Amino acid sequence: MHKLSAMLISMFFLSILSFSQNITVTGNLKDTTEKKPVKNAVVALLTVKDSILYKFTRSNTDGDFILKDVKPGNYILMTTHPFYADLLDNIELKDAETKLGNVSVTSKSKLLQEVIVKTGSAIKIKGDTTIYTADSFKVSANANVEELLKKLPGIQVDKNGEIKAMGQKVEKVLVDGEEFFGDDPGMAVKNLRADAVKEVQVFDKKSEQAEFTGIDDGNTKKTINLKLKDDKKHGYFGKIDAAGGLLDTLDNRHNTNLLFSTFKGKRKLTAFLLNGNTGQDGLSWQDNEKFGGENENFSMNMDDDGNVNFNWTGGGSDDEPYVNTENGFIKNTNAGVQYSNKWNDKQTFNFSPKYNNQIYTNANGMFRQTQIGGTALNENTSTITNVNRYNFKTNATYEVKLDSNNTIKFTGRANFYHTESEESRHGTTSGTTGVLKNLTDRYLQSTSDKASYSGNILFKHKFKKARRTASLNTDWNLLNNEGDSYLRSHNEFYDNGSLDSTKDINQFKQSDKTTQNISANLIYTEPLSKKYSLEISHQVSLNKGVNDQITYDYSALTGKFDKLVDTLSNQFEQSITVNRPSARISFNDKKIKYNFGSGFAFTHFNLLDKSFGKDYERNYTNFFPSANFTYNYKSNHSLRFNYNGNTSQPSLNQLQPLRNNNDFFNQYVGNPDLKPSFTNSFRLSHNSYNFLKEMSTYQSVNIRMVQNSISNSRVTDTITGKTTTRPENLNGNISVNFYGGTWFKLKKMKLQVGFNPNVSFNKYANRIQNKKSFSNNLNTGISVYLSKSKDKSYDLSINNQFSYNRSTTTQNSTVKQFNTNNLGFYGTVYYKKTWSITTDYSFFVRQKTIDFQDNLTNQLWNARLQKTFKKDEFTVYVLIRDILNQNIGINRSFYENTLTEERNDRLKRYAMIGFTWNFKNKAATAKQ
Repeated sequence: MHKLSAMLISMFFLSILSFSQNITVTGNLKDTTEKKPVKNAVVALLTVKDSILYKFTRSNTDGDFILKDVKPGNYILMTTHPFYADLLDNIELKDAETKLGNVSVTSKSKLLQEVIVKTGSAIKIKGDTTIYTADSFKVSANANVEELLKKLPGIQVDKNGEIKAMGQKVEKVLVDGEEFFGDDPGMAVKNLRADAVKEVQVFDKKSEQAEFTGIDDGNTKKTINLKLKDDKKHGYFGKIDAAGGLLDTLDNRHNTNLLFSTFKGKRKLTAFLLNGNTGQDGLSWQDNEKFGGENENFSMNMDDDGNVNFNWTGGGSDDEPYVNTENGFIKNTNAGVQYSNKWNDKQTFNFSPKYNNQIYTNANGMFRQTQIGGTALNENTSTITNVNRYNFKTNATYEVKLDSNNTIKFTGRANFYHTESEESRHGTTSGTTGVLKNLTDRYLQSTSDKASYSGNILFKHKFKKARRTASLNTDWNLLNNEGDSYLRSHNEFYDNGSLDSTKDINQFKQSDKTTQNISANLIYTEPLSKKYSLEISHQVSLNKGVNDQITYDYSALTGKFDKLVDTLSNQFEQSITVNRPSARISFNDKKIKYNFGSGFAFTHFNLLDKSFGKDYERNYTNFFPSANFTYNYKSNHSLRFNYNGNTSQPSLNQLQPLRNNNDFFNQYVGNPDLKPSFTNSFRLSHNSYNFLKEMSTYQSVNIRMVQNSISNSRVTDTITGKTTTRPENLNGNISVNFYGGTWFKLKKMKLQVGFNPNVSFNKYANRIQNKKSFSNNLNTGISVYLSKSKDKSYDLSINNQFSYNRSTTTQNSTVKQFNTNNLGFYGTVYYKKTWSITTDYSFFVRQKTIDFQDNLTNQLWNARLQKTFKKDEFTVYVLIRDILNQNIGINRSFYENTLTEERNDRLKRYAMIGFTWNFKNKAATAKQ
């Protein structure tokens, strides 16, 4: 009896205590559009753990609702109404009375209207992918994808066609998940129609190995995938665009652009032909891969995974004049075919041959001042360059799913390059007071033939147990470069302004360089638990290189080039063997993902200088640590950290002890005693998107620290002005970069607003006059972007980019600093649906400096008037480029102890009249 009484008393007090803790929740429902109360809506509380209904009520005629006797805790607030969209929100209840205030809901009619106009949300984020609905961003009739990308928040396309998304360079552009003309981003965005695209998907594409195993290795490439509309995947489309100069006095500028594409399900076939002499043929001039690699000096390097591959270093050779097609004048022809198909979702084939020819000419004037202690050398040069080059490239991939567990992929490439060039240069070097130190006149004629072959076989196997996989990746690469060049130069030495001596050179040079690499990498993954996995691998690679450089002097007796120059001739061989075991632990959860591990590369160097009978044999143990961490702390918000440590081997040009005398007063000599460099790379990035506010933000901090950096040691004879450069291992290189962005929409004004700040600091180690020196460069800037458009009426945007630059060196206490500003405007106005006028304007300001006592300003203004016919199928247009005739090719830069100003020829004002036929099959209209 006593026990029963005690139990009843206890229950009584517990009930009183429980009652005293219960909460009352109140609020009011209002329509977001008309600001009126919403009655008879169901307001419910759901449990967070399993979304079970806990309590519910209805709103009264004034939109008020009340929920009583609610226990403290976390809940999901849900509202439903036949005429309004459901609302879901997480709330925490802990006070005795919780007033939610006004709770806004949106009418379904308004949402439906938005769907019809915009084909869904303008921007949405799914996992790590940002998705733009193409129809939500209005572009002009027959616009290409590049014009569409310029409208998307967070994406920038510069004047050279380079694309950046969330501050990072876009390295791949896919079409429906497949490559379009290989790794050429320009082909898809400049030639595909914007109205054929359903979605633009932006994401960090993982490596093929990471996608297969599910273990993030931190190796990603910023990628854009263009998802086509269903009705555009069947049939054909294309365009014929031809334009020519209005008058012969305008140098008869012309462009021709032909494109034809036919899609049938998984099969895609595209062909193009571009020809012109304006430098604006629809392709990015700065894409090295497309044009065959101007001035290429191929070398062996090791990437973040320890894979030995071929890279361009640019060190030690200038047999081929540098070509920057932003400057000068160019005639260009491009042609290519892209074929891809997929059968039964098991076999995929992709083949893309391409041809390119360029005829290029440029006049360059350069002033370079080099500070050496308390004195300075002032160098003035003028150079005329003529280049005629062509290349032919083929790329093919074939992938087949043998069964549900086994896949094999074959990749092959064969590229051929031919270059003929000639360069004439006149230069003088004087001291601080203007007293002449040297003079040079040089003529260099060269011919180069290169052939590059590569093959890859990747086999992937999945075991019955989930996440247990095995893969074998084999690579073969071969590069052969044969070249001949004739060098004639007249060089004068001066003493206190008076001619002291001369040196005439008349030489013939032959080069034959071959590098070959074979590697195999076996990777095995094993699940340790539901969330943990282990990855182990072993890679073996063998790299062989031969570089024969022979120089002959001209003999007046024989009239031939038959006198061998020992000091300018060298035969060099290298053999590098690498064994690299590695292991990595991975954790994968819904919100948190991380992995860490390391590889150890046992590297054997065998370098043979055949000309001097010297053998350099070395062994290195290289360390490759890595760590990656991703935290998706809430929907559409993520934080990511990456760390990689990698070793880079010196290139063949840097190792070979061969002197290059093409520029007699600036010579480069290789260093066979170079060691590999080691780089620690850290990256912290954050991305978020708020759907209600239509706001996206991103920030990224990158830090790189290099040990044994392969830097340059420069020694200058202050009497003659002659400089000899030699690569050397130095410590102290560090770079820190920050970039970010915020994009949002002012809904009442229908205005897109964007801010992009950036800061970068770079510290470089070098050796000048046998004394170690550091160069510090600081660059900060911010860009502001405003955009407003009205369908079929106007499309306007304005942007401003401000940049501050500061440079110092330990060699000189003088601070080099200047700022630049670029104000830009873009606008299109439409009239009666068929007429439009488009104009873009840029105003550049470059501040004067201590060394350059004048502000550099110029204005670029372009305009285009067009009319379309027959439902935008035909277009007639007139365009004028550089209306103010101010396109100047001037560039100022500071590096180490040197400041430089370059002036190049630029294509200035011209006008053309053109006609475009955009054709496509009459596909069935998609269901609304």
